[in-house]
Amino acid sequence: MTLLLQEPKQSLNLSNLISISDLSKEDMEKILDTAKNFESHTPLDLLKGVILASCFFEPSTRTRLSFETAMLRLGGSCIGFSEVASTSLKKGESFSDTIRVIGSYADLIVLRHPLEGSARLATYLTTKPIINAGDGANQHPTQTLLDLFTIKKCQGKLDGLHIVLAGDLKFGRTVHSLSLALAHYGVRIYFVSPHSLSLPESIQHQLRRKGVKFSFHSSLKEVLPKADILYMTRLQKERFGEISLENSCLLKQEHLKGVKPNLKILHPLPRNEEIERSIDQTPFAGYFQQAADAIVVRMAILALLSGKL
Repeated sequence: MTLLLQEPKQSLNLSNLISISDLSKEDMEKILDTAKNFESHTPLDLLKGVILASCFFEPSTRTRLSFETAMLRLGGSCIGFSEVASTSLKKGESFSDTIRVIGSYADLIVLRHPLEGSARLATYLTTKPIINAGDGANQHPTQTLLDLFTIKKCQGKLDGLHIVLAGDLKFGRTVHSLSLALAHYGVRIYFVSPHSLSLPESIQHQLRRKGVKFSFHSSLKEVLPKADILYMTRLQKERFGEISLENSCLLKQEHLKGVKPNLKILHPLPRNEEIERSIDQTPFAGYFQQAADAIVVRMAILALLSGKL
């Protein structure tokens, strides 16, 4: 038996995970530490008899499959859907009725929906824990937790890093959640995007209030030599009409000349043209490891929210 299973119960002080702002720094550290323990030991029957409803009203590969894999590895079971066409919403059933019914079938619900605020609404419709897997352009808190996990793994720390967040900062929900989480760690943030895709003023306001040092830039070349982490994002084309990232926001291998040797490039995936494919073969590429880290982080989230730890 490992130390993880000998420790007293350490459930999070919340019943849902909707926004990264729901979590204190201590909560985030608890999840990261639990995920680290799961890397070396997986209690195979921890969630035996527990059912996860995987409800994806929008397309997903990594988030949906990693949550389902995490549940199965802990001995639990999964039900759910990956497209609206396979549900009674196609017949005119309301979102409220759908969540109420699913809440009577499962012990936890992981929810992705195109409308901002949908995950928060779901918490009023069922007593079962709701985990926000992305609500429109709003937030994606579990992605942020795995981002923090990967950053800490590759840099050995979270405090005091220089972090570049680049791409679609307006509609990219992963950037919104991650920037707010990083506010707990005394980092220096550089935001790189076209002016039309700049970080929302509401997020900027929260960062200023928390005393985070940040600045805005139009070119990766301006800030890459300073970076410990480069976090790239794709255009969220499903949220607006046709638009393109400017060349200055596209990462080419030539941009990596003169960067810090410890630089890691992350991306929540899927990617499009924002990272040149040849970069995959460099030691700076960390996005596939980042995707793999999703399993243990989401195992930790499920175990803690279910009250089994």
